[in-house]
Amino acid sequence: QVQLVESGGGLVQAGGSLILSCTISGSISRLNAVGWYRQASGEQRELVANITHNSVTKYGDSVKGRFTISRDDAKSAVYLQMTSLKPEDTAVYLCNAEEFVYVPRREAVDRYEYWGRGTQVTVSS
Repeated sequence: QVQLVESGGGLVQAGGSLILSCTISGSISRLNAVGWYRQASGEQRELVANITHNSVTKYGDSVKGRFTISRDDAKSAVYLQMTSLKPEDTAVYLCNAEEFVYVPRREAVDRYEYWGRGTQVTVSS
């Protein structure tokens, strides 16, 4: 079982910056990818950014050029550096992880997905 704990959220003015952290129980190397999603009130959850085990990154269109995702395998942590924040970035930010496990008796690969509880980011205008 993998547990994800987010931290770093808060209230910031438009144009400001925040760094979110996702701490992962166990080794990050077992995970295929770790990422951040966000969900604003009344809205669907959307991908913010993710990073694979070999550090390939992907960003949502609305955050490209403003947010940067990174990982520290020694600390089993993933970070989201957010700059030039806008009021529309206000949401609960959730850490997400994907794991693939090979099951020999079935000769199959099971996919597991894990979620943190989230951290609130509020950007005031």
